[in-house]
Amino acid sequence: MSEADHQQRLKIEPLGVSLGLRQQACEAIKRAIMAMDIYGHPEEIRLDERQLSQDLGVSRTPIREALSVLEQEGFVRSIPRRGIHVVRKSKREIVEMITVWAAIESMAARLAATRASAGALAELRRLVEAFQDDPTGHISEYSDANMAFHRAIVRLGGVELMSSLTDTLFIHMRAVRAVTMTQDNRAQRSIGDHRAIIAALEVGDADLASRLVREHTMGLAHHVERHGDFLDPPDQRRIA
Repeated sequence: MSEADHQQRLKIEPLGVSLGLRQQACEAIKRAIMAMDIYGHPEEIRLDERQLSQDLGVSRTPIREALSVLEQEGFVRSIPRRGIHVVRKSKREIVEMITVWAAIESMAARLAATRASAGALAELRRLVEAFQDDPTGHISEYSDANMAFHRAIVRLGGVELMSSLTDTLFIHMRAVRAVTMTQDNRAQRSIGDHRAIIAALEVGDADLASRLVREHTMGLAHHVERHGDFLDPPDQRRIA
């Protein structure tokens, strides 16, 4: 089996013709990157223009234009003589991103404690209770629900800029949480943390909700600092 056969491939569908091809290609590639396991494997994830052209059913011109847009947005990086690669953050960068997310989400929780409706909080609780006390048999599903929980809190803060800022961090936060969810009983412990956060929101305790969210998210930062050496494989250090 060739080296190319071992590389991760984007799960991608052919494009239609209703929108501009560059825009469609950009959105399709972005969705596929966001669904990838960026940090679960040590190798770089290289994108091939020819393969993307075949997968999307368009010429290479809109693919090249879309990749240029995605590079400006920070999703991919063009490396001389090595092609286009999905951006993979270093351990230090990931810790910084988690810290920024914690600051935004804790403020959103403070606002949500006085703004969120009973219906919105009930939906937040359903995200948690769907997995009871032990989600280990459904880690992939719980990982997605976990990120939905945190994004919901940001959204419940009612400040659109907070949501847009965290959207730019989402791809890496999702990927790192997916990897670390199986480590150190983090999945089980996160359910307890989430329940405590919801309880604080339900009684309108802004100070407590803000503190619990900040401590919960910074717990991920501390975990990455201690156990995140997988984020800096030797080949990635050369292109960081």
